[in-house]
Amino acid sequence: MMRLKAVTFNIRCDYGQDGSNNFSFRKQYILKKIREEMPDVIGFQEVLPHVAAWLRDNLEGYCVIGCGREKDLSGEQATIAYRKDRLNLIAMDTFWISETPRVPGSRYEDQSTCPRTCTDAMFVETESGRVVRVLNTHLDHLGSGARVQGMKQIMAHLKNGCSFGDVPVLFMGDLNAEPDSPEIQMMKQEPEFVNVTEGIGATFHDYGRDAQTIDYMFQKGFAGCSRVYKWEEMENGVYLSDHYPVCAELEWDERER
Repeated sequence: MMRLKAVTFNIRCDYGQDGSNNFSFRKQYILKKIREEMPDVIGFQEVLPHVAAWLRDNLEGYCVIGCGREKDLSGEQATIAYRKDRLNLIAMDTFWISETPRVPGSRYEDQSTCPRTCTDAMFVETESGRVVRVLNTHLDHLGSGARVQGMKQIMAHLKNGCSFGDVPVLFMGDLNAEPDSPEIQMMKQEPEFVNVTEGIGATFHDYGRDAQTIDYMFQKGFAGCSRVYKWEEMENGVYLSDHYPVCAELEWDERER
C-alpha cells in the first residue's frame, strides 16, 4: 500500500493577540513538529501574508501555494504546503465561497464580512504516478446558512469532474461546524466521501479554554485510513495553535494507476 500523510492545521491569525501563545513563540514548535512528522501535504487555515512568507522561507523541502481571500488577493489564505520529493503539482485552482466564485473577495449575503476561499490542487505522487486531488478551505465562523451553501458549492465543484478523471480526493479544513450541525450532517448524503476524522474529539481548544470539534478531513477513492490523530503537544505552556492540527495517513493500492 502507498500512503499519503495529510494534516489540516489552523495556524491562527497572527495579530499579536495571544500573549505567551503569540505566533512568534509558537514558530519553533511548529517547525519542530512538522520536521518530526514530515506530512506529505498540509492544509493551513488563517494564514496571513507574512505567515505565508514565513512558511515558504522555513518549511524546508516543501512548496507553499495559495492566495489571499480579499478583493486584491491580500489577507488570509487557505494555504496548501506539499513535499516536493513526494508530490508534483500539476494543477491548482482557487475559488471564492460565494454565488460568484470567480470574483475575488465575494461572499454570501448571510455570511460575516470575511470572504472565504477554497484551494483545489492536483498532484502526481512521484513514486506511484498516481494522481490525487486535495482541497483546503475555511468556512464562515458566523453564518450557518453560508456554511451550508459553501459545502454544497464545494461538492458541486467536485462533481463537475476534472481533466484527470476519477482520482482520489481529500477535502479538509476548518469548517466551523460541530458534527451534529446541518453542514456536516449533509456530508452523510455523499456516500462516496468518508469522514476520516469521525470521533476525533475536540479540535479547537482556544489554548485550553474551550473544546469544539470543527476541523475535518473527508476522503473519496482511497483504500482507507490507517491512522488519524491530533497533534496535541504543548511545550513550556505554548501550544502549536489554538486548534489541534489533525493528521491522517491515507492508503491507496499502488497497483491501481
